[in-house]
Amino acid sequence: MTVEQTPTQIHGNGHHGETIVEVKNLKMYFPVTSGILIQKKVAEVKAIDDISFDIRRGETLGLVGESGCGKTTTGRCILQLYKPTAGSINFDGQELTKIKGGDLRRMRRRMQMIFQDPYASLNPRMSVGTIIGEPILIHGLAKNKSERRERVQELLRTVGLNPYHASRYPHEFSGGQRQRIGIARALAVEPDFIVCDEAVSALDVSIQAQVINLLQELQQQFNLTYLFIAHDLSVVRHISDRIAVMYLGHIVELTDRDELYENPLHPYTKALLSAVPIPDPAVELKRERIILMGDVPSPLRPPSGCVFHTRCPIAIDECRVQIPEFRNLGTEGREHWVACHRV
Repeated sequence: MTVEQTPTQIHGNGHHGETIVEVKNLKMYFPVTSGILIQKKVAEVKAIDDISFDIRRGETLGLVGESGCGKTTTGRCILQLYKPTAGSINFDGQELTKIKGGDLRRMRRRMQMIFQDPYASLNPRMSVGTIIGEPILIHGLAKNKSERRERVQELLRTVGLNPYHASRYPHEFSGGQRQRIGIARALAVEPDFIVCDEAVSALDVSIQAQVINLLQELQQQFNLTYLFIAHDLSVVRHISDRIAVMYLGHIVELTDRDELYENPLHPYTKALLSAVPIPDPAVELKRERIILMGDVPSPLRPPSGCVFHTRCPIAIDECRVQIPEFRNLGTEGREHWVACHRV
């Protein structure tokens, strides 16, 4: 995709302002090496292969796709937990790929991440108060210990936990409570932008709804911007303003949530949506179920042309050789970006 083709923002619910995150032509290739004494690069895993999108202040962009398609890698590249192979990541006017050290640490205060696994992302040897208080201490956001303690208790109240739980340890909490602790830790440094990496996928369905409602309340309260990574399309529809669909390191479709569900254009998006259960049995019986053939190809050797052509039910010869252009096919002021020769 060329820089000129970067999808501009769609106003999902009409109140979003300027762009806060702009990703252009992002690539992330992980080297595969062999040899014992002398490591030699023999191949590379193309986790992200030339994607462009932007996120506006105050909105939620949902990023969906099968496991291994590059969603988490995208989030980690934006936060500079991975150094991208190529491309540009601009956060509120600052080019993140060119800064490091103290400058990057100061920018990190404005960007946080809520991790997928609430069991693995909290240090079992630290009390909850220490876990939430650590970023406040590192960034010097409290004058003394008592102010830090008060801030931790206030954060626990904000995420719906008892402030007296600050002295407890992670193993004393349920999965949903641990994820709330993770959210409190992310909020501790008063960020503008949060990457929610499968933040509810490890939780029971009833707890998922509570955590999603909490994330939405916090977004209103603190004017937060989210990149919400998930593979469950029903969850993404509930929280997102716009949705980007990812397949094997490429974004294949990007539009606002209602347009995506009412009028999916890419065959991969249609297949994903056909797998989402509908509560009404009469509607469910009449609905066409699209079963994709074969497995997802390896990012070590992605297919030529359109990466989806090996499983696409409508692929033609052109799909095997030509990479489809990512173009806007929206109507009536609604933008709808899709990468497919057949649309």
